[in-house]
This record gives sequence, structure tokens and C-alpha cells, in this order.
Amino acid sequence: MPAHAAEKTICRAVRSILAQDHDAFEVLIVADDDADYAHVLGDAGLKDPRIRFHHTGAKGSGSPPARNIGLDYANHRYAAILDADDAFLPGKLSASAAHLQDAALISTGLQVRSVAGDDLREVGTGVSGWLAARHYKFVNLSMDSMLVHDRRAADPRFDPGLPCLTDLDFALKIFASVPRALHLGAPLHAYYKTPGSISNRPGSSAAMTSVKKLILERLRTGYYPLADPEGISGIADFLTQSLAAETVWPDAFGAQPGLLFEDHLEARLVRPPGPLMTPLTPSVK
Repeated sequence: MPAHAAEKTICRAVRSILAQDHDAFEVLIVADDDADYAHVLGDAGLKDPRIRFHHTGAKGSGSPPARNIGLDYANHRYAAILDADDAFLPGKLSASAAHLQDAALISTGLQVRSVAGDDLREVGTGVSGWLAARHYKFVNLSMDSMLVHDRRAADPRFDPGLPCLTDLDFALKIFASVPRALHLGAPLHAYYKTPGSISNRPGSSAAMTSVKKLILERLRTGYYPLADPEGISGIADFLTQSLAAETVWPDAFGAQPGLLFEDHLEARLVRPPGPLMTPLTPSVK
């Protein structure tokens, strides 16, 4: 859990972990500021020997360095990312753990919420099944940090040179050795749309556009050697459509303040024909 200026939200995030019905975990909180998060959590009655604290040694260096430090210090085979302003929903860890012997990468449905906690919309909810890399973004069209992965199958690090979409870059690195994800259609991860988040802050559309173009170029030049042979064209198709949506996003948002980019994109998104997922095999229930 990377933490920067997270004093107002980190207790909610940590509570969502400690409340999980799967209790075999460690929590690595990596501060990227001067806050004493052990003290913040302790004042809220959140003391647990499974929580460990680390520091980037910097202030505001971004989530990638903090996440990388967490991965470097992690003791276990399986990893999940949770930002300090988001939350796991009930059953996130147990639902994921039930499938990790069969799936090296698990994505889950997402509940998008306002700062006040109001439910705004869901992403990737409904059907569960195997999701090829080429179809991955057409289901998980927003956020990639809800992923749980097996570090023995792939153990990449986040790119500190990217100002945004570091989650997508990370997912593509996993897809280099993992051809498909197991997608769980239940909403198991809460993403809070905060004014200062990367996707909401002023100038976010320009930054997103720049990085989408960079990732698209990386796909075309072989930077991401995806294990799914059709993965590159599928992800590139999604990014091309997302870039088209970015060009009209400022006008759309100006005409409809409060519009979510997810709604804006989905209204324009042309998904590949046929089912996006294959059913779960009998060994994965």
C-alpha cells in the first residue's frame, strides 16, 4: 500500500483488509511522505502484527517507487495492490485465494465510488471466467490495481517514469508470461474517485493521452512481449478507442460536469465480437 498524504483515508483502507474473512496475509505500507502512519493507525485502534511499515526516503515520488519497495520486502508468493484511498470489499482475499492454485493472475469487478462513499457505477461486474490478454481491457476498462498475482509466474516492478497508467504497464508485464487472467465478476474492490487522484486532477486528460500513446508505441515495437499472440492487437485496439474518447472528453465533461470517463468511454467502445471470457473449468469453481 503506497501512502502519500493519506491520513484521512488510510484507516478505511486498512480496516477493509483487517475485516477480510481470509486472514493469512501481511500488509506492507510504504510511506512517500513524512507522515507517521503507524501512529495514525494506532490512534484509530488499528494495531496488528501483520502490518509492516516502510518508507521511500522521499516525498511525493509517486506510487511506483513505494509499490516497488513493498514488492521487494514482501515475504510471500501472492501479492495484491491496494491504494491508501481505496478499499477491498468483503471477500476480496478469500475469493482470490480460492483460485490462486489455478490462476497466476486474477482480476475482479470494481465498485467506483465518490469521495463521500456514494456508489457511482460498477466496472467488470457480472460474469466470471478466463479472460485472454487481448480481451482484458474490454472488461477491466478502468483501473488495474485490483489485480492479484502469483509472483512465481511473474514478478515485475512498476515504472517510475510513467506519470499515470502504471497499473496497466504492470499488468502488461505480467501478461508477458501469463497468457490469461481469471476474472471474478463480483465487485470486490472499491475505487474512490478523489479530486486529487491521477485520473481526476487538472490536466489528467493530457497526461493520460500522452501515456496511452507511449504504451501503444511500446506494444507496436515489442516492448511488451505478450504470451497471448493476439494480446498486442487486442490491447492496442482498446487503447486506440480510448485515445479517440480522450479527444472529445474535455468537451463532454464541460457539457456534463461530473461525467465519469468510464461512462464516456463505454458509450463509444466497440468490443470484439463474441464472448470476451471462456467459462471456468471444473477445477476452478
